[in-house]
Amino acid sequence: MTKNIVVTGGAIIKDDRGRILLQKRSDYGDWGLPGGGMEAGETIEETMIREVKEETGLQIKEYRLFSVYTGPRMEYQYPDGNKVVFVMFLFNVTADLSNELVAGDGTLIYNDRNNESLQLRFMYIEDIEIEEINSVQKPVFIDLKEGNTEILRN
Repeated sequence: MTKNIVVTGGAIIKDDRGRILLQKRSDYGDWGLPGGGMEAGETIEETMIREVKEETGLQIKEYRLFSVYTGPRMEYQYPDGNKVVFVMFLFNVTADLSNELVAGDGTLIYNDRNNESLQLRFMYIEDIEIEEINSVQKPVFIDLKEGNTEILRN
């Protein structure tokens, strides 16, 4: 079976306490960073901004490239058997949190139209359980926990 390449843009969004915004996705049922696949004609920045808006409702104020993930760790097989390799561009993002409702436990209150997000929650990196992270994004969270700062990650 041929493996397709999927280019994605994702966001590392932190609140004023330094917690990272995690999304519990409806398609996988596990946690990860907000983001998604590039559409034809988009730049990777436009992809990330669109996906963050769709999935979280947040407006992005600033962003800068954090890392690019490629290689064998980015291979994934969907439940239907379709195999892909992700090329994941991640950005450190500052978002406008001033008008958003954040509950005491760090939950971001937002109901997206496409029902992609089951839950959105800000969490400290040390409290994130790697086992609960989507398999494609596990390398990202391992690197975040270990403080890896290289741009290109295989």
